[in-house]
Amino acid sequence: MAKDHHTETGEVAPEAPRRARSGANHRIVALSCAAFVATMVGASYAAVPLYQMFCQVTGFGGATKVATAAPEHALERTIEVRFDANVAPGLDWSFAPEVRAVTVRIGETKLAYYRVHNRGSQPVTAAATYNVTPAQSGVHFAKMQCFCFTDQTLQPGESLDMPVIFFVDPALAEDPEMNGLKTITLSYTFFPKAAAPVAAGKPEPGKTPL
Repeated sequence: MAKDHHTETGEVAPEAPRRARSGANHRIVALSCAAFVATMVGASYAAVPLYQMFCQVTGFGGATKVATAAPEHALERTIEVRFDANVAPGLDWSFAPEVRAVTVRIGETKLAYYRVHNRGSQPVTAAATYNVTPAQSGVHFAKMQCFCFTDQTLQPGESLDMPVIFFVDPALAEDPEMNGLKTITLSYTFFPKAAAPVAAGKPEPGKTPL
């Protein structure tokens, strides 16, 4: 049987309703905490693509920018662009640029190719990350087409030529931090992903992804 207690006015209030109100308050607090945790988890997952987008727009951390149009004019000043290729442990692929370096005029659009080859006996899916060095030059290095962050599935023995279309922004010539800069290195690293299913038909050799 629920006990009663005296209020400050002398009235007697039942204990059961007080317990019910207290339980409801606890449930509200618990639901609020759960909603907060769920929001923070969702934000942490969203942070990855948002950070990637931020790097591509600003060139932060050696990430290059993404461009949809080339500069109207090229400058006389030239920059050597070197190409680097790496494969993470556990991925039995060979990966290399078609040429190791090119000399480009600032503002000139250039096309380069990387070739990847699956040396293993199983189909494999992998994706490449990238950066440029020196890191400060990332804000001035723009790519118009690239294979980075795109899943590439290769069948056993298959090779693939992958294009990179890029330019060095003319704004680099006005950046005092870039005075004397002669070389920019564009580096890619392929990382394995989940095992790829066996394809019904093998893609044509030399197929180039968009």
